[in-house]
Amino acid sequence: MSKPCSWNRIPDVTPKAAYHLMHRLDPIPEELPRPLTVYGNGRSYSDVGLTKEGSLLLTRDMNRLIEFDGYQGIIRCDAGITLAQLLEFIVPKGWFLPVTPGTRFATVGGCLANDVHGKNHHALGSFGHHVRAFELCRSDGSHRVCRPDDQEPWFAATIGGLGLTGLIRWVELQLISIENPWMWVASHRFDDLEAFWAMNASLESDWPYTVAWIDCLAKGQAQGRGIYLAGRHAGPQSDLPRYRSRNWEMPFDPPLSLVNSLSLKAFNQLYYKQKVCPSGKLVHHAPYFYPLDAIGQWNRIYGKKGFYQYQCVIPPHNAQAATSELLSTIAKRKQGSFLAVLKTFGEKPSLGLLSFPRPGTTLALDFPNKGQATLDLLADLDAIVLDAGGALYPAKDARMPAAMFRASFSDWEAFTPFIDPAFSSHFWQRVSL
Repeated sequence: MSKPCSWNRIPDVTPKAAYHLMHRLDPIPEELPRPLTVYGNGRSYSDVGLTKEGSLLLTRDMNRLIEFDGYQGIIRCDAGITLAQLLEFIVPKGWFLPVTPGTRFATVGGCLANDVHGKNHHALGSFGHHVRAFELCRSDGSHRVCRPDDQEPWFAATIGGLGLTGLIRWVELQLISIENPWMWVASHRFDDLEAFWAMNASLESDWPYTVAWIDCLAKGQAQGRGIYLAGRHAGPQSDLPRYRSRNWEMPFDPPLSLVNSLSLKAFNQLYYKQKVCPSGKLVHHAPYFYPLDAIGQWNRIYGKKGFYQYQCVIPPHNAQAATSELLSTIAKRKQGSFLAVLKTFGEKPSLGLLSFPRPGTTLALDFPNKGQATLDLLADLDAIVLDAGGALYPAKDARMPAAMFRASFSDWEAFTPFIDPAFSSHFWQRVSL
């Protein structure tokens, strides 16, 4: 395989060794340089799965479906299986993932280790809320099956634990039932950030899936304008349309990022002016949940220098003011984001000590890597988030300072005793200084 890297290509680090794990899980060779870092399918925008001082444990060959209860919707699978492989098996049988991130090419183990969230956090919480059990393998040779009702907090430490508590061997999930592979999706245009808050308050209680795209370059009275998408799984249908997947691949790395002020301005204008359907229409689940998966190697559009993903969450009492300030700062710097997603998290407390989802508003952005200018912008955004009592998402971070991490996760000290002494990562070495 090619050199393992994160999806955003930052940082560019090379492990000293890599070792392919199999589902039979032979003992990890003692001669492998330590520390050990678990690497799934490389879809994180972070260095949580990278190391330059030790060895990567590659889990993609740990991809079995172990057990399935088709009556209760309970499935047990290896941690290295991707959501795409899981969906291929469960959707035809009338089941779906209760929580899914924006790509189906993440592994189940990666979703657990980062306690990922989806468009339905306000309804069903994060990934960890639907994990019934998992097996954790420690470097001392011990194995433990962890469940949410355990007396010892190994479950809480590993859910969102960034792969640091040991190797997750298998995961047991509770699925949700569906009638068919389609979604009923309503789309609404809103003219400014104030209209988003009103629309979200009106629609969120009736729709399990909600998310908004916003134009992060818009200024003045148009600040925060965008498109709001509300969805639910479609009910029984007598005549479903035929779904045809249209996939395209970015064939090469351009010499410069194709995401720039001119292309962003044109894209944002076209996207904002698209035809909306407030009454709703049928949309297949694949383009609804995973729109960018239709473009193979889409990360290449940012060029070889890669890009920074920035996702924060702001507590409810500060969300409106801080979100406005974040967008104002971005617009002034003219470093707009191709991906600008805004949604609210619900009140359901996360189960993991280092879980990112919490009540509030989350904003996710992509920025082409322009070196120090981009780092300076992100530092300014950090200051706004920190002042508002917010947090950054480790699974989408490649440069968070240690102080920002500690401010974002108040339980980090309670978490550290559960770290396997043989495990670490480039991310952890960076934020635990």
